[in-house]
Amino acid sequence: MSDREANQDTSSEKKAKEAADEQESRAKAEDRESREQTPTPSEKSLTPKERDTVAEHGGLTSLTLYSIIHREGEDELQRPITSLWWSGVAAGIGISTSVLVEGIIRSNLGSTHPYLTLIESLGYSFGFVLVILCRLQLFTENTITVVLPVLAQPSRNRFYRTGRLWGIVLAANLFGTFVTAAISVHGGILTVETLTAILDISRHLATLTPAETLLRGIPSGFFIAALVWMLPSAKRSEVLVIVLFTWLIAAGGFTHVIAGSNEIFTLVLNGEMNFFTALIYHISPVLIGNIIGGTGLFAMLAYGQVHEEM
Repeated sequence: MSDREANQDTSSEKKAKEAADEQESRAKAEDRESREQTPTPSEKSLTPKERDTVAEHGGLTSLTLYSIIHREGEDELQRPITSLWWSGVAAGIGISTSVLVEGIIRSNLGSTHPYLTLIESLGYSFGFVLVILCRLQLFTENTITVVLPVLAQPSRNRFYRTGRLWGIVLAANLFGTFVTAAISVHGGILTVETLTAILDISRHLATLTPAETLLRGIPSGFFIAALVWMLPSAKRSEVLVIVLFTWLIAAGGFTHVIAGSNEIFTLVLNGEMNFFTALIYHISPVLIGNIIGGTGLFAMLAYGQVHEEM
């Protein structure tokens, strides 16, 4: 058999498999549609208007949520490099608001307040509300959003585009947090009390070992991925959902690579740490932990729960 004939056979088998998969997916969709249109025993006693009310109040299914995030991921993978970069820079600057508000709260309450951690952690949510509702490119959101299309249809081009997006957004986020840290330390726009409080917060993060920052980054990555998954069904409660889970990250002492990089860069620019130590011993371990939690755990689980339904 010639190479041409072998390639034709392979192509025919691939097309046949794709057709079979499409037919199977269509059959599953028709089955779900049939179940939706078949009233339950209790619904049989309802009027058509009441049945519509039941349908409207039904929550989004796991497959629907998956499809929403999948579509967002497809769109993100097609965005131009320039758009990704500037959106990522804006996200880095925006997420630094978390550290700023924490510093403002600490400087006003005092470091000896009995409930300082619980109250101060609310300030951590400000940057995430800003970044997520402004639809800016935050690296830890992309540990699930752009991964779902790759899991659904893995290909060399998708892996390349995911790697490209991750690299650009991470670099842009870190650039944004570095610029903000430089303005905070040398710009003269903060009061002495607020800057002192931010430095205290940053020094506490710097006391963690690389192993501790990595392990504490896993839950943080998982929570952010879960947050992305929940937002489509939040139904006008997006701010509350964001505040709850980002407060949990701060109050629980978990680590987030982008918000934490602002704290670490603050110490670098204040002359308390060198740049190499910041990247290798503080930022990189958190990065790995966030990826494990967001992609290795949540994205895989999210895909696994709907794989057989597609």
